[in-house]
Amino acid sequence: MHWNSWSEFLHMGGYAFYVWGSYGVTAVLIVGEILLLRAHRQKALTLAKRTVKYGKVEKEEGNDEIAA
Repeated sequence: MHWNSWSEFLHMGGYAFYVWGSYGVTAVLIVGEILLLRAHRQKALTLAKRTVKYGKVEKEEGNDEIAA
């Protein structure tokens, strides 16, 4: 597409809400994914340190969490 001004570019031919909304939702999801990955990484590192410190880690029955 060809725009004559920044205003036309930002307006996106009348579809600005959909275009910029899509970018916004995508940005929020990417940031959320990064935050969740950091939290899971920290939890895994803590579990690994605990495993090294105390020895074998066993999984409890009926629970998806790993207990030390």
